[in-house]
Amino acid sequence: MSVRNGGQFSFVDALMPQGKGAGRLERLSSLVKWYRFEKHLNRLRDDKSAGRPAYKPIVMFKALLLQSLYGLSDMELEEALCDRLSFKRFVGLALDETVPDHSTLCRFRNLLVSQALLDTLFAELDRQLDAAGLILRRGTMLDATVIETTAARPPEGRNRDFDAAISGMDRDDPTGRLKRAAPSDPDARFTLRKGKAGSAYGYKAHVGVDEGSGLIRRIVTTPANVNDTIVADRLIIGDEACVMADSAYHTHTREQTLKDKGIKPRLMRRPNRHHRALPPRLEQFNRLISRRRAAVETTFATLKHRMGLGLIRYRGLAKAEAQVLMAAIAFNMRRWVTMAT
Repeated sequence: MSVRNGGQFSFVDALMPQGKGAGRLERLSSLVKWYRFEKHLNRLRDDKSAGRPAYKPIVMFKALLLQSLYGLSDMELEEALCDRLSFKRFVGLALDETVPDHSTLCRFRNLLVSQALLDTLFAELDRQLDAAGLILRRGTMLDATVIETTAARPPEGRNRDFDAAISGMDRDDPTGRLKRAAPSDPDARFTLRKGKAGSAYGYKAHVGVDEGSGLIRRIVTTPANVNDTIVADRLIIGDEACVMADSAYHTHTREQTLKDKGIKPRLMRRPNRHHRALPPRLEQFNRLISRRRAAVETTFATLKHRMGLGLIRYRGLAKAEAQVLMAAIAFNMRRWVTMAT
C-alpha cells in the first residue's frame, strides 16, 4: 500500500460545510506546531524492523488524539473518521482517501508503546504550551485517581480472599465461572474505593497539575494498589512556587526537601499517634490548601466524564500508561483551545 499524502485537500473538500463540531478542531489545528511532533514521529517510519506504516505517522497520531478527546474505541474511531468530515480534515486526509481501520490504529498505538515515544510527545507539547505563556508555575497540585480496567476480573486465585471480603465478587458469581472465563490483566491490582464500599480493580493515574492553568505537567500510571506518596516526587517539576497535596503526600522528608529547593510545601497534615487531633492552626492550614487544590478534581472530571477515560481499554501496564498519557496530551490540547478562545 502506498503512503498517503495526508493534508492535501481538493477543491471539493474546501467547499464542504464544516459543521458545528469542527470549530474546536480547527482552532486546535492552528494552535499546535504539528511539524515538531512530526519530527519525532518520523523516527517510526525509519525503523525498518517495525515496517513502514501505510499512513503518515502524524495522521495516525492525530487520529489517536481524536480517540482520546472523544473517548472512542478503535472501531468507533474508524467509523467516526469515515462519517465525520471534521475528523478527516483534522487528521489530514482528503475526502476521497480511505481511513485507517481499527487494526491499523491498534498497530500504530503498539508501535508508539514499543518505541517509548509518548513521553517525548508529551514533553514536546509541554514546551509549546510554555512558549505560549500558558504554564503559570504558581503551584503544582498533586492527586491521583483510580481507573478500572475492562478486564474486570483478576487472574484465577489472585486477591481471592480480598475480593470476597471487600468487593463481594464471590456473591455476584457464586459458581466462579466468570472468574475463569473472563479476560484478566496481569498488571492490574485491587484497591479500596475512596469514600465508597468495596474495591476497584485496575490502575491509578497520578498527576501534577499546574495551578491556575489546569494543565497537566506530569503524569504517572501505576497499578491501583500503589500508594499515592510512592510516586509523588516524580510529579514535582522543580520550577513551581509551591506544591499542594492532601495529607497522603505529607512526609517530613518531602517537606524539608521542598523547602531546601525553595518550594513552599503546602501539604495537608493529619493526626498521628502522638497528636490524636490537629491544633486549630493546622486545621485552618488544611482548609486553605483544600480550597486551592480542589481545582484538580476538575481535571479528573474532564478526563473521565467528558473524554471517556473511565476505563482502561487495554491489558498490561505499558498499554495502560499509553492510554493515560495520550489522554493527558489530548487534555492539554483541549485546555489550550479553551484558554486561547
